[in-house]
Amino acid sequence: MTVPTVYPFTAVLGHDAFKSALLLTAVDPGISGVLAMGDRGTAKTTLIRALGSLLDLAGVASPVIDLPLGATEDRVVGALDVDRALSTGEAVFRPGLLAEAHGGYLYIDEVNLLDDFLVDLLLDVAASGTNIVERDGISHRHAARFILVGSGNPEEGQLRPQLEDRFGLSTHVQTIADVDLRIQIVRRRLEFDADPTGFANRFAVRQRQLAQRLVAARESVDDIDVDDRVLTTAVQLCVEVGAVGHRGEVTLIRAARALAALRGRRAVTPADLGDAAIPVLRHRIPRDPFERPAVATARVHNAVTAVVGRVAA
Repeated sequence: MTVPTVYPFTAVLGHDAFKSALLLTAVDPGISGVLAMGDRGTAKTTLIRALGSLLDLAGVASPVIDLPLGATEDRVVGALDVDRALSTGEAVFRPGLLAEAHGGYLYIDEVNLLDDFLVDLLLDVAASGTNIVERDGISHRHAARFILVGSGNPEEGQLRPQLEDRFGLSTHVQTIADVDLRIQIVRRRLEFDADPTGFANRFAVRQRQLAQRLVAARESVDDIDVDDRVLTTAVQLCVEVGAVGHRGEVTLIRAARALAALRGRRAVTPADLGDAAIPVLRHRIPRDPFERPAVATARVHNAVTAVVGRVAA
């Protein structure tokens, strides 16, 4: 059986913020996830699939599991293996999607349309890192730690704030307006469709180089120095933008540390902190219900300029 070739991560043009956010979670899974809201047909699904392939190349066991909108509770959390029960009389647990995603990524397209009962379930498991199933004669628990990636079009529905807060990073993916770049995107897509293997081979060197960077960053991230000045600046940024809760500053430090590791640094700089701030904080600040994403981004950017500027001075 031939394994389908996945579109290479390094071949995707544009969407640098989303690509960067995905890479940061690959360096430090503790960042916990990426929310990518925006226009349809902007390579969101392509990128998460491509990340899984890139991690395989890097030797990182990190499955990418889809959670369909119509998935039943049994399929998500696991249930009694009915076939085994009927044939042997044993009450055996059949793992669900949460077990399959452990140690990897759980991807939900159109996450803003997810049924409330699945949202509640994900919130419980995300908070504890454990999936507990007690039903149909089954009493089972297993570790369920995964990086949550959600995508969707905000025009089709709003995401519940409790779930939105569980995503470490957030980015808005827009249709690319540059004509020349869009022409290149079309050409690459047609070339891939015509010869997936040959197309992937053209990007093999870039893929290996990025995979090597990821491996090095994963190995060094826990040793990246975060001094008191950087920590204080992170907290000041969260206060400046009015970030809700205290998850923001923890995630900000993690993201800045992962960014420093990817850049080959041994310590987090104010610049790393500033670059990490927008994806970490843009979805954690108070917003009007129909506020455009660019407004929240601009508010965080202005705060970064003011706070990081004071530190640099």
